Amino acid sequence: MHELGIVTHVAKTLDEVAVENKITKIGSVTLEVGEVSGIMTEYFIDCWNYFKKKHPVLSESQLKIETIKAITYCTNCQKQYETIAHGITCPYCQSRETYLIQGNECNIKEIEAETEE
Repeated sequence: MHELGIVTHVAKTLDEVAVENKITKIGSVTLEVGEVSGIMTEYFIDCWNYFKKKHPVLSESQLKIETIKAITYCTNCQKQYETIAHGITCPYCQSRETYLIQGNECNIKEIEAETEE
């Protein structure tokens, strides 16, 4: 379960952002999660709800997750296609000379917060 490790890293990053920007309370955090990242979002949310209790600035925060589509590029025909639907084999030319160009990431997209006056 690497979700807890990722939540730990995100929470630590948010703690640092809060100090640097004099944030007193984070209301919500939007994460972009790639559909082939291996992150199980149900577990991720459970980990978030447990872990936010240990970080005062996050204690009342809500986690929002947006999915990033997995897209693969074929070096043979130079076309892109949806990874989930077709896997490693290009649906246009049947080549396996492909690589993932997006859909494996986990990014902090947006933070809604209150700052000190």
